[in-house]
Amino acid sequence: MMTVFWGNFGQSFFISWYGASFQEDLGLSATGYGSAYSIATLASGLLLMWIGATIDKVSLRLFVTFSATGLFIAALCLWKVNTLGGLIVSLFLLRFFGQGLLPHTAVTCMTREFAIHRGKAVSIATSGVPLGEILLPSLAVVLITLFGWQNSWFLVGLSVPFLYLPLAHWLLSRNEQEKYAEANIGSNVKKRKKLPSQGSRRTLLKDYRFWFVLPAILAAPFIITGLFIHQGFFLPHMGWSPMLFANCFVLYGSAHWLSSMYAGVLVDRFSGIQLLKFFPLPMLAGLWIPVVRTGDWVAYALMMLLGTSIGASSPIISALWVEVYGTKHLGAIRALISSLAVISTSASPILFGYLIDRGIAVQAFFLWLGVYVLVAALLTLFSFSARQVL
Repeated sequence: MMTVFWGNFGQSFFISWYGASFQEDLGLSATGYGSAYSIATLASGLLLMWIGATIDKVSLRLFVTFSATGLFIAALCLWKVNTLGGLIVSLFLLRFFGQGLLPHTAVTCMTREFAIHRGKAVSIATSGVPLGEILLPSLAVVLITLFGWQNSWFLVGLSVPFLYLPLAHWLLSRNEQEKYAEANIGSNVKKRKKLPSQGSRRTLLKDYRFWFVLPAILAAPFIITGLFIHQGFFLPHMGWSPMLFANCFVLYGSAHWLSSMYAGVLVDRFSGIQLLKFFPLPMLAGLWIPVVRTGDWVAYALMMLLGTSIGASSPIISALWVEVYGTKHLGAIRALISSLAVISTSASPILFGYLIDRGIAVQAFFLWLGVYVLVAALLTLFSFSARQVL
């Protein structure tokens, strides 16, 4: 959970509070900033596909240290950035190590090492995201106000070697991981008649069912990143103040947290495969409410329903890969999925910016996003089936 929490410094919801400062101090237009953000995110997503797979081959302690050191360097780069090129490099490092490797490390570890209570384990680990969504936006505002936006990144960077890494190594030293994994897997063998086959990343790419479920998996990161980065477009059109939207993050984070914990319990009771078809539905409802209603309550409803969907998705999708393809190549499979999710977050700022520049109405904007989620949810009906796997 701590590893996921520190990864929040590379997430869009945190970086978005620095967007205006980036543009003002570096003399960037909205299109220029959006393009820089997308280029950095796309590069990090492509690299994650390769580097993320090495978690199957190296020690967890080494992988954690490498990922955290990268986040530290990214924060120091933002502390001194003064050019567009420097911003792209800094954002690339921040997205790669923060959004990419740190949560990938945590969720892969929990998914692999827990068998009977896998859903609960992933839910607890990914609680670091809603915890960050509740606490970090306010922290960003305070740091920027007191120290300026660049010095705030220096403080963020110092938290890695002085807080995160000592705690991470202390926790790892207390955990006999190999013995626990063997005992856990052994008990799992006794309780299940049949273990999933050990599929590789190539197996996944050849499986038509994966391609049917992929749009639903990518919906949340694609849409939420675009909405956060371009919040300056829809806030005034919907009559929502920035302070109101900041307050919505508390509800968003709470819904994210609660739905993740509850979904983890449901995964252990049923399976990720059986629950797969349900997690996009709250997002669909949330996106269509602004189409037909206005008012401050719509902002809270939107954020609550978005948080519910993205919170439920993590334990459900994480369990899905183990149930279908096993744990032998789990790191490589999750690296591919995480990479595709990161790449999707690089596409939405550009696409949304293009639609905004073409004068799309806010209601039409939310309507078409809802149509995409509806189609993605319908496609999951033709994907994985419990009868085919378990």
